[in-house]
Amino acid sequence: MNRPPIPPFTSETAAQKVRRAEDGWNSRDPAKVALACTTDTRWRNRAEFVNSRAEAQAFLTRKWSRELDYRLIKEVWVHAGPRIAVRFAYEYRDDSRQWYRAYGNENWQFDANGLMERRIASINEHPIAEADRKFRWPLGRRSQCIGSLRPWPGPGSPPGGRSSSPVDGKTAEASRTMRRPSGARSRIGLRGRRRQHRERLGRVEANPVIRIDEGGRDRAALGHDEGSRHRQ
Repeated sequence: MNRPPIPPFTSETAAQKVRRAEDGWNSRDPAKVALACTTDTRWRNRAEFVNSRAEAQAFLTRKWSRELDYRLIKEVWVHAGPRIAVRFAYEYRDDSRQWYRAYGNENWQFDANGLMERRIASINEHPIAEADRKFRWPLGRRSQCIGSLRPWPGPGSPPGGRSSSPVDGKTAEASRTMRRPSGARSRIGLRGRRRQHRERLGRVEANPVIRIDEGGRDRAALGHDEGSRHRQ
């Protein structure tokens, strides 16, 4: 059974493959999604392992029985040959009406027929207020007119995920620390630059992980987020 697009992928066909996968997951139909995989597909989803198409369908059935009103955006990160790396974000609520937003990345590998034979997914999530939801399209397929994940959804972004606020790896303060006016460097001697370098190293050691929370404030995350939950 062919499942186009088939590898090796181009930028265009990789994007088509990811969009079709997104549409399948937004259908919340476990059987439909599982049919896009080989019969002996192997997954790692967080800490759970799947070793067949039947197990993948059972996993998705459990997932969507807990993750209600599920809405997802996937995008290509990079591709080569039969492999595609994807980043994604999704929102859902539980049966107590608590909402969550999850961020993650996954690595896919396909056979010659375009069926998924490997899926490795790493995901983090945190609770959000209903008012802070970003993904509000009607359940099902995301319309093409709804935004993307460039950059990740952040404070002030409209439904669909567009944001003018970068959160990929650097806080605004870190960016200001690293950037200097072009003329400033010429006025600082070698000793001064070495001293600034040592000061920056000291800040990194004191704050090993920095992230921006949903309010846009710098926050040290030492080890793990207090509000995060680890689910399937």
